[in-house]
Amino acid sequence: MTAAPERGAGRIEIRGLTKRFGTFTAVDRLDLTVQPGRITGFLGPNGSGKTTTLRMLLGLIRPSAGTATIDGRRYRDIADPLTVVGSALEATNFHPGRTGRDHLRVLAAVAKVPDRRVDELLELVGIPAAARQRAGGYSMGMRQRLGLASALLGDPRVIILDEPANGLDPEGIRWLRGFLRHLSSEGRTLLISSHMLSEVEQTVDDIVIIANGRRVAEGRIADLHGDSAAYVRSSDIPGLMEALRREGIDSGARDEGLTVHSGDLDRIGDIALAAGVPIHELRTEQTRLEELFFNLTESDEHRNRNRGGMGESAPRALPSPTGSPVSTTAPTEEVGR
Repeated sequence: MTAAPERGAGRIEIRGLTKRFGTFTAVDRLDLTVQPGRITGFLGPNGSGKTTTLRMLLGLIRPSAGTATIDGRRYRDIADPLTVVGSALEATNFHPGRTGRDHLRVLAAVAKVPDRRVDELLELVGIPAAARQRAGGYSMGMRQRLGLASALLGDPRVIILDEPANGLDPEGIRWLRGFLRHLSSEGRTLLISSHMLSEVEQTVDDIVIIANGRRVAEGRIADLHGDSAAYVRSSDIPGLMEALRREGIDSGARDEGLTVHSGDLDRIGDIALAAGVPIHELRTEQTRLEELFFNLTESDEHRNRNRGGMGESAPRALPSPTGSPVSTTAPTEEVGR
């Protein structure tokens, strides 16, 4: 990698962003902020408007209302955009007869990047041996790595990825997690759309959850997890509940044990010991991201109104011949995903 970007640069601001396709509203007055030096997970069920939002941010779809900017500028107004913003929205956007190296060389020529950067990236993403193979024969995991190399070609300070872990094996997912962490440590801004909730939970710093094109949660992942609690299993549940109550700690029966509204395992254990109550299991619990996600997106208020499928769809937005976002005054459009 070349020199890291200036810290503080690359802030993404989305304000009142709206996209309508006829009578269907794919994105509805969406507000969100993505900070430099952090990895932000962008989550939502199918049909929630994630991909439509990313396409508007990258200038591939014209918003019906609102703004989406990077450092205060729309994508189409950024000079040399590939050196500022790198993106990979699809892992299939390669000419099947072109080798992985030639695919990157075409992009490099457009971005005026030297070919040595191509070989550096092929090594960096772990596919140097496949560089001379035609992309049509790549596995999904290899396509993901090639897409990531494409996004990094201009050494951008903002990186936008849509489902980057799809098709990766466990070793590849572990590598991706560490690689994204390295990029954010350099002060880069990372916006990651994904449906792999368990992986997101281990990777990102911040979360934005949308449903039906609207934001339903936003914040640091540690804060969204909620207060810590503990699960305790004992052969004397009534005695343990009473001992905890005397110390001002609430608890409630659950399965063969208790949910205790305290994350202080040492204190819970000491209280049980002092009361002569045997403990068979004691562990910390937090609200898991998966539970939070489904509680929010499956509620009556936010349930996907598009479930069961929408019979109609607008034309898909077409990528540029190089596979990178392009600035255009009349972009084609697609129904929100």
